[in-house]
Amino acid sequence: MELRKTFQFEAAHLLPLLPKNHKCRWLHGHSFSVEIVVAGECDPQLGWLMDYADITAGFKPIWETLDHHYLNEIPGLENPTSEVVAVWIWKKLKPKLPLLTEVVVAETCTARAVYRGE
Repeated sequence: MELRKTFQFEAAHLLPLLPKNHKCRWLHGHSFSVEIVVAGECDPQLGWLMDYADITAGFKPIWETLDHHYLNEIPGLENPTSEVVAVWIWKKLKPKLPLLTEVVVAETCTARAVYRGE
């Protein structure tokens, strides 16, 4: 069984390693969407894999760090591409959610990075 829970956060960033004339090198913001995916066997007695509230509780401190912040100032996110953000979230969340199998970070409706761990 697989569960997916989606969260949103607003944040500003720039990508400092790009050429100076690239639009993503300039300060800009996104309405980011993050999908947290867990997978495993359902508990036969409860009939579920886990409580969605446990996913929310695990992600809440990460969300509080990201939402309405300048991502470049967060340790580990000095070059905050969607790929880097996805890995950063994974590393923070995996110890709290051992069933974590995927983190999806979308910076627009049509552009997203998917990380499935190491």
